[in-house]
Amino acid sequence: MKKVAIIIVNFNGQKYLPGLLGSIFNNPPQTVNQQVIFVDNASHDESVEYVRENFSQIVVLEQEINWGFAKGNNLGIKYAQAHNFDYVFLLNSDALLEVGCLDILVNRIEQSNQIAAVQSKILLWPLTDLINSVGNVIHYLGFGYTNGHKTPNTIHDPAQLDNTRSSSAGQHTINEINYCSGAACLIKLEVLNKIGLFNEGFFMYHEDLDLGWRFLLSGYKNQVVPEAIVYHKYEFSRSIKKFYFMERNRWLVILANYDLRTLLLIFPALLVMEIGLFIFSFKNGWWREKIKIYLYFLKPTSWQKLCQTRRKIQSSRIVKDREIVVNFSGVIEHQEVNSWLMEKVINKIFNAYWLVIKKLIIW
Repeated sequence: MKKVAIIIVNFNGQKYLPGLLGSIFNNPPQTVNQQVIFVDNASHDESVEYVRENFSQIVVLEQEINWGFAKGNNLGIKYAQAHNFDYVFLLNSDALLEVGCLDILVNRIEQSNQIAAVQSKILLWPLTDLINSVGNVIHYLGFGYTNGHKTPNTIHDPAQLDNTRSSSAGQHTINEINYCSGAACLIKLEVLNKIGLFNEGFFMYHEDLDLGWRFLLSGYKNQVVPEAIVYHKYEFSRSIKKFYFMERNRWLVILANYDLRTLLLIFPALLVMEIGLFIFSFKNGWWREKIKIYLYFLKPTSWQKLCQTRRKIQSSRIVKDREIVVNFSGVIEHQEVNSWLMEKVINKIFNAYWLVIKKLIIW
């Protein structure tokens, strides 16, 4: 039986733990051995006490500092590496597992050496008839968004998902995606041993996008498995901290992962988008965070780290951009705040540019 380390990174999430851990242990998998690795990022509530008092079988990695999502998961992954696990299953603390989810995910990922990661279908909780994610999408300017967010679950059965094609055996469908959501993602440890773990400099946001992109560059595939279900108690956040990390990390990802020719081709769109986001930050009172991003990239140490990361990625990649960007999006969809400007103007302009530039990249 394969060994799976379920990694839960927690920060003040004690209120979610009874439901989450109950869903894991009340209906354990039938075909794999599971071990929960609980990484607590210096919580101020009683999360650690609750776990130790009620679930002695859980490995607790208690931290004195909040390391964020990236390093928190890396700590759990390194534990799994040291103890000879086959897979790690990244799971949000505000999630619930459906019965049989882990069995289904392991069965799928075992079917091909090319699959690096698989994601479950993620449904909203308690609105379980609505999708949270059926795989995540990369916009060519580095934005990431969830595919299918708040759309009816009934239209996302395995036979109707986008990017679906029959397997060689013809027994099931394979749904390839740009990257898997870190909320419920099963990853092969042998692949992580080869290409590396999360970029800990990100702290939070875009880590899963970056890792999924690196899988693609190394010739692996990311897939969504709609038969496996996870429920997510998702809460939308418009915090200033989120804006800073998402924007800074978006630039870090595209500057490290694209080849130079692609960067040059998309530069006009990047420049126009940057001007628009700068205006947006002033309108919403986030201009200080935007300035902080510029100051970050003015530091020589920031560029030194970025150049080191880029050299490592570009020297080890085996897949060219033309094979990857064909599946990148030219529009941003499924936003929490409906915007006429985004839907009718911004998306149309940037998508039109992408349709032209993508042909040049592929050519």
